[in-house]
Amino acid sequence: MSEHEKEHWEQRYTSDGAFRTEPATFLREVAPRLPVNARILDVGGGSGRNAVWLAGLGHAVTVADVSTRGLALAAEAAAAAQVTIDTVQADFDTSSLPNGPFDVIIDFHFFKPLLFKQFREHLPPGGLRVFCQATVRNLARHDRPPRRHLREPGQGWELFEEWELLIAREGWSAEGRHEFECLAQVPVTGA
Repeated sequence: MSEHEKEHWEQRYTSDGAFRTEPATFLREVAPRLPVNARILDVGGGSGRNAVWLAGLGHAVTVADVSTRGLALAAEAAAAAQVTIDTVQADFDTSSLPNGPFDVIIDFHFFKPLLFKQFREHLPPGGLRVFCQATVRNLARHDRPPRRHLREPGQGWELFEEWELLIAREGWSAEGRHEFECLAQVPVTGA
């Protein structure tokens, strides 16, 4: 990631009200399908809105992000909620995913196609992947995220060709964004 992009994220987490604190609606929807006391990696998890909520449900959560300020906010939110999360500063243009093992990897609005192979390698058979990414149709109602961070409508399914899709849909979400939402599982061999 360029120094300019890193600075953008540091600035974003320095500005008051520039980030959400409530967990994603899609995550709340799929949470009952997650294993009990799962080991979860939140990739590009920023200020920890999803990580802190999952930790409150009893999961062991690691949040990884490029922004040191975002991770500091995640740690503060966890302390305020009286839960524990691990934080890892990582630039996924130059870093690999943190070492697991993990049962679940979540990825909300952070799209790095080259990481998809690593996601499979970091999950066991039966491991789950929760993914949500806005499409360019989102620009009809919102100016963020910018087009360079959006997928074309109809894209997404091809990234999960070797996964078992439990939920895969595209449309206007409960949060008012046009998104591709997916809950996928690493196939269990011999099942």
